[in-house]
Amino acid sequence: MNGSKIPRTDSIHELADFWDTHDLTDFTEDLEEAPEPVFERPMAIGVPLEPQEAQAVARIAQSEGIDSGNLIRQWVLERIHTPG
Repeated sequence: MNGSKIPRTDSIHELADFWDTHDLTDFTEDLEEAPEPVFERPMAIGVPLEPQEAQAVARIAQSEGIDSGNLIRQWVLERIHTPG
């Protein structure tokens, strides 16, 4: 071990500088297994559309300056959060 400790910081720059000059194998005794996933990926759901429907969504999304997936997500969130 080189006497160094892993920095406790949220600074990506500080961590990058640290790992540029250190090796993870020098810190094996400091590591612990995460009991559950640390990062969760969003669930993707396919939406079957006819070609003309997909084209209409693409046109609306383009007019709003977003991509089709974000437009559809926006529509779903509006529906989920609208009472009634």
